[in-house]
Amino acid sequence: MKKIAEIPDIDKPREKLIQRGASSLSDIELLAVLIGKGFKGKDVLQVASEIEERFKENLDKIGFEELLQIEGIGAAKACQLLASFELARRYFGKKDVKISFPADVLPFVRDIVDKKQEHFVCITLNGANEVIGNRVVTVGLLNVNQVHPREIFSDAIADRAASVILVHNHPSGNLEPSKDDIEITRRLKQAGEILGIRVHDHVIVSTKGYTSMKERGMI
Repeated sequence: MKKIAEIPDIDKPREKLIQRGASSLSDIELLAVLIGKGFKGKDVLQVASEIEERFKENLDKIGFEELLQIEGIGAAKACQLLASFELARRYFGKKDVKISFPADVLPFVRDIVDKKQEHFVCITLNGANEVIGNRVVTVGLLNVNQVHPREIFSDAIADRAASVILVHNHPSGNLEPSKDDIEITRRLKQAGEILGIRVHDHVIVSTKGYTSMKERGMI
């Protein structure tokens, strides 16, 4: 791969983006634009190439600590990259994607499927069951006291959502709803009824698949 200094100005990633649009850039060039610059001994294209080579199969799941392992990526650049990836995920999620079946939520939560801690996600929907947004609400071992209705429904209210889909992962791989899962769902369903925001489903995900509590008759 050529170094950035060896590339004509018109073909450098930033200039290329300005002249021809972002769609004309390769993945490495897009990463290079986000990174901005390299450091002594390794230019920006080399840093971008290392990220792409190491994480190309799961770039959407890359974490902060993993980025810091790349020479030339500090905390500030890692934050910029992660923020860009998350913004792209959220923007994609707002392209009038309608949830018709439990499996339709999986693209929105694929980054939590293999997490070692439980992540609780709230997906907000409009009246047509189209996705408005999705957010991680809590991280850690879930229990009835930790997942509080105000944390779940504050964003739903701000989004003017008609309903929500709750999703969390089971690091163990077991897809059977626990007693806490059932109790959390019951409490949130009751709170939603008071607020006029329906709990559409509660989906449990893991590397082994998913379970819909709605399909199981638990909602």
